Amino acid sequence: MSDQAGRAEPGLIKALGRWDTLAVGFGAMIGFGWVVLVGGWLTDAGTLGAVLAFVAGGLVMTLVGLTYAELVSAMPRAGGEHQYALRGLGSRPAFVASWAIALGYISVVAFEAVALPQTVLYLAPDMLAGRLWTIAGYDVYATWALVGIAGAVLITGLNYVGIRPASVAQTVAVAFLIAVGLVLLTGSFVGGEVANLEPWFAGGIAGFVGVLVATPFLFVGFDVIPQSAEEINLPYRQVGKLLVLSVLMATAFYIVVVLSVSAALPRAELGSAELAAADGMTALWNSPAMGTLLILGGIAGILTSWNGFLIGASRLLYAMAESGMIPRWFAYLHPRYRTPTHALLFIGGLSVLAPLFGRQMLVWLVDAGGINIVVAFFLVALSFLALRRREPGMPRPFRTPAGTVVGWAAAALSLGLAVLYLPGMPAALIWPSEWLIVGIWWLVGLWFILRLPKVGPGPDAEERLLEITRR
Repeated sequence: MSDQAGRAEPGLIKALGRWDTLAVGFGAMIGFGWVVLVGGWLTDAGTLGAVLAFVAGGLVMTLVGLTYAELVSAMPRAGGEHQYALRGLGSRPAFVASWAIALGYISVVAFEAVALPQTVLYLAPDMLAGRLWTIAGYDVYATWALVGIAGAVLITGLNYVGIRPASVAQTVAVAFLIAVGLVLLTGSFVGGEVANLEPWFAGGIAGFVGVLVATPFLFVGFDVIPQSAEEINLPYRQVGKLLVLSVLMATAFYIVVVLSVSAALPRAELGSAELAAADGMTALWNSPAMGTLLILGGIAGILTSWNGFLIGASRLLYAMAESGMIPRWFAYLHPRYRTPTHALLFIGGLSVLAPLFGRQMLVWLVDAGGINIVVAFFLVALSFLALRRREPGMPRPFRTPAGTVVGWAAAALSLGLAVLYLPGMPAALIWPSEWLIVGIWWLVGLWFILRLPKVGPGPDAEERLLEITRR
């Protein structure tokens, strides 16, 4: 890496070990969605329909993850998708991939800033005070918004002071989250009823697809590992393996949640529950304290996802600035903590604003982020295929078996998921809210991409791009 204004070597610090890396990837994937959305999954698709949707979504993410695993072992640089697409496809496709996944990451960070007060509300239903305004039919209260804003300040501050404190907090929260998942699973054997698992299928194909299209947003997070690759202190082959393992762990976690909660209560009760997973846990153990424990697990999930995506998003903006795609201001590293502090403050600032838009922002962010995530996955798969063809001799410590087949399958399935968000499709974006989020983001991106020099792919693509942009 070359020097730039505001940056001094040695750059990012290698502080992440094996468990830190796995905790970052797995924890980023397990946020809050499973606590609040599982009732809807079961109502829409049925028990087996929801399980099969997660198996299918997990398969797609595993195929995409295998392409990432090979690429991160070959190019262990901060920025992940940005580096792969720049070398494999050139500067403008790299910008599209980076800008798309950046919105995906930032949408998750903002989502968690809204999810936190919504979860706390379940524990303290009398907390609402100081009505501010109404957005999309939901009243926004000052006390509710302040919980999300305080969380945003805390998580941003934790990341500001270094990757090591952030990774320690991540590992502790992930351990607690896994423990809560095991208690939920045990409860399904203690207090679950087989009769509650029916109906096995509901809603036909539309119900299955409705759950399936949520999986890109729920599974995104394994790719935070490549974003922080420069800070991982492990052999590169192990990094690729840990990435794939994190996807498999997340798939298993979501399936356990679906089956356990389904066994807890009749479908009608789950469908009408505010937080179906918490009500299910209470019923399984016949104890409100267990419902509270699950909510605390949901809060741990919020924090792990929030922390993981703040790490990933800040490193991505840092890498884009390093390559001259966005202003150099985002590439500034703190002289003591070696963290991309300007990028962190920018993303943290957006997450501070999110709670002011109220509860409906949860839905808007899932869909707006989801379509951009799968677009980025598609371009990474194309980069994987292009590099296999153009640079067959490139060192690949982790080499994906049947690479070409896996690459084409990942590309086709990612593109298929993206189509489902278009008008007239089952997961079409909502007008105007979701289209406005996507549209404004890409209008800003269009301004950057029109100013970006057209540089072809190759191992020296970043050097050629920097040579032009620094003239």
